[in-house]
Amino acid sequence: MHAAWDLMMLLCAVCVQGLYPGAEEGWQVYSTASDPDGRCVCTVVAPARNLCKRDPRIRQLRSLTEQVQNVSQSMEVVDLRTSRDLQYVQDSEPLLRGVDGRLHTFVSNPRSLTSKGLQELKGQMSQLRPLFTVVEQYRLDLQTLGTLRMELLNLSIILTAIQEEIGAYDYEELQQRVLLLETRLHSCMNKLGCGRLTAVSNPITVRASGSRFGSWMTDAMIPSSDSRVWSMDGYYKGRRVLEYRTMGDFTKGQNFVQHLLPHPWAGTGHVVYNGSLYYNKHQSNILVQYSFHSRSVLLQRSLSGAGYNNTFPYSWGGSSDIDLMVDELGLWAVYTSIPNAGNIMVSRLDPRSLDVLQSWDTGFPKRSAGEAFMICGTLYVTNSHLAGAKVHFAYHTNTSTYEYTDIPFHNQYSHISMMDYNPRERALYTWNNGHQVLYNVTLFHVIRSDG
Repeated sequence: MHAAWDLMMLLCAVCVQGLYPGAEEGWQVYSTASDPDGRCVCTVVAPARNLCKRDPRIRQLRSLTEQVQNVSQSMEVVDLRTSRDLQYVQDSEPLLRGVDGRLHTFVSNPRSLTSKGLQELKGQMSQLRPLFTVVEQYRLDLQTLGTLRMELLNLSIILTAIQEEIGAYDYEELQQRVLLLETRLHSCMNKLGCGRLTAVSNPITVRASGSRFGSWMTDAMIPSSDSRVWSMDGYYKGRRVLEYRTMGDFTKGQNFVQHLLPHPWAGTGHVVYNGSLYYNKHQSNILVQYSFHSRSVLLQRSLSGAGYNNTFPYSWGGSSDIDLMVDELGLWAVYTSIPNAGNIMVSRLDPRSLDVLQSWDTGFPKRSAGEAFMICGTLYVTNSHLAGAKVHFAYHTNTSTYEYTDIPFHNQYSHISMMDYNPRERALYTWNNGHQVLYNVTLFHVIRSDG
């Protein structure tokens, strides 16, 4: 297998799945490779994170947990009832002693039994009548305790069986093997060269929050161990950026800090790259680099000639004149200007200086585009931001050529105001009508040869 990776250039269709909550269960193909004759050379697969939920032992443990909870609740009820009844018996003890004394007196001396004494005894017996109910409840509780004893015995037998089964495995060793396999998997994935988009998965809704328009993202730097998530609600004069510690925290809306930008933003075409936020300054074509670490602006630079303030937005408007993106090759700006008649321009930027390194005129009118994103130096453009949208156009910067495509995707909430590709996770981040949604992508890959 290693020889196949190291010595051959292989065409490979890759479907990256299972990165986020909501992905389908089961074993998932990360990459499949075939030689020129169509024979399968290598397949990298990994289980979904929730695959273990289908382990029958998990279902057994859940059932046992429920049974233990039921037994515990039943024992609490019996304990409370027993305590209450015991208190009643203790309170009734003087009355019982009084009745017992009278009965002994009447038995030893029948002539002492008078009509008045008999009436008093009858009254005392009436007061003791509830004790019959208490005694009956004790009898029922004894039956309940017998049933609980049998349930606990059964639970003990089942737990012993599971323990014996689990004891057959060295889980520490298995955990080390899993970590090793994950390392090999990432190494294998890193051998994948740039690919061409061939399909977009069904949407995975991560969260519903914020207004109709906005953007959210993770750091797109490759490689990066940063798991933070950032959210920027709205497109007009916003300054508040929420930073969540992890994707799980973002999903739950917890553990976040706030950054208040010194300059408001315009549009939703922001991106986080290597610890900095890059965004378009409100009512200008100025690009801003803001450091989350120092909480300060590191750089500002005008994108010469670029339209702004809804001069050349996407079809949905929203001051989306300038759209910043990151892919496997670096930082990009997508915009347009009056000299190029409103067609989409693509410029590769130096992230340290925001200088334009190279530009391309795609020939595609920006107002006809719903959204756009970069993958491996290719700009992909959707034909709408509404329901029925598809990836309609692709411009390849490496060859300065374009093609029309027909790659459908499900626009679940019918109004996309942000769509960006994250090369680290090979997924599309979208803001769709107040919902934060992910799409996995299928890329036609070329595997790099070490030779």
